[in-house]
Amino acid sequence: MMTKALKTLQSNITSCMLCADRFAATKTAHSPRPVAWLSPTAPILLAGQAPGARVHESGRPFTDPSGDRLRDWLGVDETTFYDRRKFAVLPMAFCFPGYDAKGSDLPPPKICADTWQNKAITHMPQIKLTLLIGGYAQKWHLPETKKQSVTARVENWRDHAPAIFPLPHPSWRNTGWLKQNPWFETDLLPALRTRVANLLKD
Repeated sequence: MMTKALKTLQSNITSCMLCADRFAATKTAHSPRPVAWLSPTAPILLAGQAPGARVHESGRPFTDPSGDRLRDWLGVDETTFYDRRKFAVLPMAFCFPGYDAKGSDLPPPKICADTWQNKAITHMPQIKLTLLIGGYAQKWHLPETKKQSVTARVENWRDHAPAIFPLPHPSWRNTGWLKQNPWFETDLLPALRTRVANLLKD
């Protein structure tokens, strides 16, 4: 059961309007819709970049092809993945940031992480495994690796396991990256799935 403090924090995050003017000025001219799942019991934290357009519409994290791939990487089904007793979701920005002129997602606004990240993490001391999905989350959680590429961080996953696993973004745009780095599927994923399974079993 959520503590009063965690409930208040969750409510404050989901009602946040800090970026209303910023989002109104984008091509999509959308309103904030923060998506964050805090949990007092979940042993696993998903720390990604920011919700995409589909997640903005659904209000549910990873309801897109990237989520399908991520669940495959973790070796879990949808029911397990969306059990908030098992997984918490804390991206670097809680709202869809909109598109740039080329139709790509804009970067997550820095003000979001500056405002909420430390508060949320402090209220979830039970987290035993943090999955850093993409470069923005990796730079924030692993500041000592800021000058490294995503590939270098993921390749050096053993330096941070078993408490942290850096991962590439599960976007289908990264299919080429996966083919160029076969060690990700042969070495990292088996270790990750074992770690996830053990935590969920406990």
